[in-house]
Amino acid sequence: MTGYGKSILELPEKKITIELRSLNSKTFDLNTRIPSFYREKELEIRNLLSEKIQRGKVDFSMMVELNPAARNQSLNADLIKKYISEFKEITPEVTDAELLPVVMRMPDVISYTQDELNEDEWNQIRTTILEAADALNKFRADEGAVLEKYLRLNLNNILQLLTDVTPFEKVRIETIKDRFAKRMDEQKIDVDQNRFEQELIFYLEKLDITEEKVRLKNHCEYFLKELESIESNGKKLGFISQEIGREINTLGSKSNHSEMQKIVVQMKDELEKIKEQSLNVL
Repeated sequence: MTGYGKSILELPEKKITIELRSLNSKTFDLNTRIPSFYREKELEIRNLLSEKIQRGKVDFSMMVELNPAARNQSLNADLIKKYISEFKEITPEVTDAELLPVVMRMPDVISYTQDELNEDEWNQIRTTILEAADALNKFRADEGAVLEKYLRLNLNNILQLLTDVTPFEKVRIETIKDRFAKRMDEQKIDVDQNRFEQELIFYLEKLDITEEKVRLKNHCEYFLKELESIESNGKKLGFISQEIGREINTLGSKSNHSEMQKIVVQMKDELEKIKEQSLNVL
């Protein structure tokens, strides 16, 4: 599920911004951008986020703005010259003076003298990371509430369409009986009436959709019940959607009636919307 979370920590000597972005994924896949000064904490950051965030392709970004007045700084002259040289290979007509403002914004051209990371600072950063994760989860929860609304609408549409099938069931049976009787009259075939009735009943039993209707209704109600769960159940909803699809397909193969087939097509359309949206559920 997509999401975004951000938190800012203001310290006397620096400003630290934590940003989290997530996209849909079947597993938890974390990509980090951490300044070298804090790289030793990457494993702990990964453990923190894996506990707070369920599934998704997550981008973690930690940006640090140091206060020059509070830190000793020096220019990396060799790196600046290298940047200018590379830029001039691309745009030889530009002067060094014109390139310098651009180069000064490049990474690592200014280095700062920093002390070792102390525990108090890290605890504050850790809290900030957790705040960003909470913000991302809230974003996801808000999006999930919207998804739930649409999923319920689609499921209820399928249930309503299921009730729309009922009026055509009896008509369908009568139509089949009349068609068989008409064919028998046209062919002038003299048959044993009892045997004919037995064969007709056997044929009609194959077209009976009572069990499919019951199972489809149960699957839909199960899906709606799972939407109320506070646990991560996106995969389960996907499995239930597959079962719903099987019952709808069987209804279509047994319908043998144009109006019923139209209803089945509408059911499939609603189910496709459900499957698409279910991919966004954790």
